[in-house]
Amino acid sequence: MQVEQLYAGSGALMEGPLLITPQVFGDGRGFFFESWNQRRFDGAVGEPISFSQDNHSRSCRGVLRGLHYQLEPEPQGKLVRCPVGVIFDVAVDLRRSSPMFGQWVGAELSGENQRQLWVPVGFAHGFLTLSDHAEVLYKASGFWSKTCERSLRWNDTEVGITRPLDRLAGVTPLLADKDAAGPTFAEAVAAGEVFA
Repeated sequence: MQVEQLYAGSGALMEGPLLITPQVFGDGRGFFFESWNQRRFDGAVGEPISFSQDNHSRSCRGVLRGLHYQLEPEPQGKLVRCPVGVIFDVAVDLRRSSPMFGQWVGAELSGENQRQLWVPVGFAHGFLTLSDHAEVLYKASGFWSKTCERSLRWNDTEVGITRPLDRLAGVTPLLADKDAAGPTFAEAVAAGEVFA
C-alpha cells in the first residue's frame, strides 16, 4: 500500500487527506487486491478509525455530488473509492485552526488506478463523474444525520476548485437542488458551520 499526502490547489502540501494506492496483484485471470485492512489503514492515518456505515452510489457522466460534510455530534470521515468508472474527487479543509482553511485537494479515482481518498473529519467532500457512469463506494466514520449534514456551493470562487470540466464531452454538471443552492464558504464561516 502506497500512501501520499496531496497538494492543495494553492500548491502547498495539505495535512489530513491521503491518497491510498493498494498493491494490486494481476495476471491473465484478472487481479486481486486488499481494498480494506484496519491495521494498515490506522497505521497510515496515524490513529484508529472506526467506520459506522458503507455507502454506494452510481452516477452518470457530469453528475456532481457535494460538497458535503457533517458537523458535531455526528461528523464523518470518509474513505472513498471508485471501482467502476472515473471520478474527480475533492476535499475542502473546513478546520478553522488549519493553515489550509478553505483550500482544496483533488484526485482522480477510477476502477483502473484503484486509488482511495481518505477525507478526514473537518473536510467537505464531493466528486464529479468523468466517465459514462461511475460507482463510488465509501466507508463513513459516523452515521448519516439530516440535522448535522451541511453542504458548500460546488463552484464557490473563493474556494476555487479546478475540476476537469473539459472531460465532460459537452455535458453540463448535474447537481441535486440542495447542492446547487449550497452556501458559499464565507456564508458557512459566518454561520459558524465549520470546524474548530
